[in-house]
Parts: sequence; C-alpha cells; structure tokens
Amino acid sequence: MKIKWNVMAATLVVTSLLAGCGAPKTEGTASSSGQTGSEAAVSNASGEINVYTAIEDEQIKTYLTSFKEQYPDIKVNIVRDSTGIMTAKLIAEKDNPQADVIWGLAATSLLVMDDRQMLAPYAPKGVDRVLPEFKDKANPPKWVGMDIWETAIIVNKAEMEKRNLPIPQSYEDLVKPEYKGFIAMPHPASSGTGYLTVNALHQLYGKDKAWAYMDKLHENMMVYTHSGSKPAKMASSGEAPIGISYGYSGIQEQKKGAPVEVVFPKEGSGWDMEASALVNKKDIKPEAKLFLDWAISDEPMKEYNKNYAILSIKQEGSQIPEGYKQDPVSQLTKLDLYQAARDREGILKEWEQKYGSKAEPKK
Repeated sequence: MKIKWNVMAATLVVTSLLAGCGAPKTEGTASSSGQTGSEAAVSNASGEINVYTAIEDEQIKTYLTSFKEQYPDIKVNIVRDSTGIMTAKLIAEKDNPQADVIWGLAATSLLVMDDRQMLAPYAPKGVDRVLPEFKDKANPPKWVGMDIWETAIIVNKAEMEKRNLPIPQSYEDLVKPEYKGFIAMPHPASSGTGYLTVNALHQLYGKDKAWAYMDKLHENMMVYTHSGSKPAKMASSGEAPIGISYGYSGIQEQKKGAPVEVVFPKEGSGWDMEASALVNKKDIKPEAKLFLDWAISDEPMKEYNKNYAILSIKQEGSQIPEGYKQDPVSQLTKLDLYQAARDREGILKEWEQKYGSKAEPKK
C-alpha cells in the first residue's frame, strides 16, 4: 500500500497537548461535502443513521445521552466492534458503504481509509476549537479527533505476591523469564490497542530491535486476544496475571475493586486517538453531519474527559481522571501516526506470521 500524503503533513507527533487538569444495534432514537457545521444544521431533525464505532460498549450509552436529548427524532443505529475488526469491515464495504458516520475509531485506521478515498471532507461545527494535532491538516478536514488512549500494563498484585514476583514497570521487564506464560496482549490486527503498542515498539526501538524484542515477549505470552480490554479483565480475574491493555480498561477494573495495579511503562506508552469522520458515499445525510457536530461539542467532551486524560479540545473545568499520571502527555512516546498508518499493513502481515500461533480463536 503506497500512501501519498503530503510530506509537510507527514508528522503528527504530540508534544504539547494539554488535557484538562453483525447487524446494527439500535441504541435508541436519537450531497455536497466540505460544508461547515452551520451549513449542516437541520431544524426538527429526523431520520436514521448508521454509526460505526470502536468505542467501548459501556461508554456508548452514556455518551449518546446528550445527542438523544438534542435530536430525539434521529434514530442512531450503532455497529460496534474492536478497532481492527471495524476497520476491516469498513474497508470491505468500500464500494457499497453501509455506515454514514465513523465515530471514535483509531486515527491510524482513518488515515488508511482516507488514502482509499473512503472519507468525505467535512468541517464540524466548532472544529476551530480542536487542537491542530487532533485533526486532519486538509481544509475542510477528513477526520477530527476526540481523545487519546494509551498502552498500560495491568498487573494482578495478588498473583504477583503469591509468586513472590515484582510488578513489571517497563517493556523491558515484560521479557524477563520469570513472567513466562503470564502475559495476555491484544492481537494488533483485531485491536487498536494491540496495534498502537506494536507500533510504539517499532518507532521506539526501530524495526530490527522491535522484532527481536517481540520475539522475546512472545516467549512469555499466554495468549493474544481479539479485544483491547480483555487482557485487563483477565488480569483482574487472575486468569492472566499480567495484561497489556490500555489505561481506561485497567482503571475501570480498579474501580470495580480488582486487586490490580495500572502501570504506564517507563519507556513511554504507545498511543492513538479516537477520531470521527464522514463516510464518502453518494447520498450523505444531513443527520450524519449533525452527529459529527455533536461529537466535538461540550457535552460529549465532558463525558470523554471522565474516561480519558488527553482531549482534543481544551475545556474550562476539564480534569485528569483518577488513575492517570498528573502529566499524561509526558507519558506518551513520540509517534508519527502517519508513519503508523503507512506501516500498518506490512507490520500486521509479519506479526501474524511470527506470532499468530498464540492468538485466541475468533468467535
């Protein structure tokens, strides 16, 4: 896959972001491209849209509350799966798109889709408030970010104590022989969390050292899951004493009372951003544009901030959620998301050849 991005736009590295310190499932009632949000406004809006997302199930209902209140006559059909599976589904439907809106999918996935001309340009209402690092550099943008999620190591403290083992604090700790058979990690082709972690290793160490590192990590691996949050849940239950997952999922397990510690690796966390876009199709619904206007408005941003520490819009009164580092931006590795998108296909192919034998069966 040859991605023809402008060289000037080929570096998306967060260095100064500030966070405030199967079939559609109906979540409820709730063609010219490149218009502004105000041009998409519809009075007494009604209709039906299909929204494809990788946002966690437990977040979707809460996030959508304000949309339903604002647009009670718009029916929103949610199709949800993990990032890799949702990305593959969208690409498979390229010539006959079923989705109207992509909401909360990895920016790296959206970059791949943009290269395939699958996204329509649209500037949502309020896009000028979005930090430059969080949106497509084209005008109007093809995609707009919401928040960032990052690699975390979720460790069952009781299981470590039982085995008289220290809690790993880094990527390098994870390849120590004492952790052999104790680790679960998301499959990078199925899970955005899996890929952002593998990509971080590639950009952190370089290609050859990254594969050498992952060879050693594979020796300690119990299983590769098809869900980004599942390793955190496995660590919570003790099924896998160590889960490579992401911050939100581990913190949620802590809140439920699980004996886990959420460790952000000392070398820096891999990361990606949840972003949204308008699907490029013959008939673009005005309700789809209204949804994207809403997705970066104040109310959903407040809800995103309850779960994630780094937001695309600096808001008064925003905060760092409990469980995150007080300076969450400093925890992120320096990544080029455009490079991550360019490398995705090749990395996933080689990864599957090397390590796919330990993947859990697909449902």
